[in-house]
Amino acid sequence: MDIDPDPSAVPDGHDPAALTRPIKSLSEKYRLVPAFLKVRGLVRQHIDSYNHLVNHEIKKIVRAASNNKVTVACDPNFYLRYLDVHVGRPSVEEDYRTRPITPHQCRLRDVTYSAPVTVDIEYTRGKEIVVKRGKRGEGAVQIGRIPVMLRSAKQVRT
Repeated sequence: MDIDPDPSAVPDGHDPAALTRPIKSLSEKYRLVPAFLKVRGLVRQHIDSYNHLVNHEIKKIVRAASNNKVTVACDPNFYLRYLDVHVGRPSVEEDYRTRPITPHQCRLRDVTYSAPVTVDIEYTRGKEIVVKRGKRGEGAVQIGRIPVMLRSAKQVRT
């Protein structure tokens, strides 16, 4: 399918058909690199991919059919179901209190700049169904931590 560009949108002195043709020579491709870097930057696609992972894909993984209901072979009445997953903000626990931490503080302490991964769960206790939910975007049970990429949506801003 050929696209016929609007002649008024084409810069002066350029042939509209020439702008839609594939670039064949390596030297012409190298002329595009500075323009691409100026618009997108060198690491933007990595940051966008990380943000998509922590905001959307982790939820899809937890909601997958294989993770829908976790059962135990020795007691078929017991099950565990993940209801929702949350990736929190980078934090550190000191003296039984949790507080935010910055990348610089992690470098000084030689610790990983990471955020908690928490879930809301439903499980059985005897014949009772128990639902544990966290408060305000936090899950009730921490299941791990995930490293935080600098300049991502999860980074603590100072």
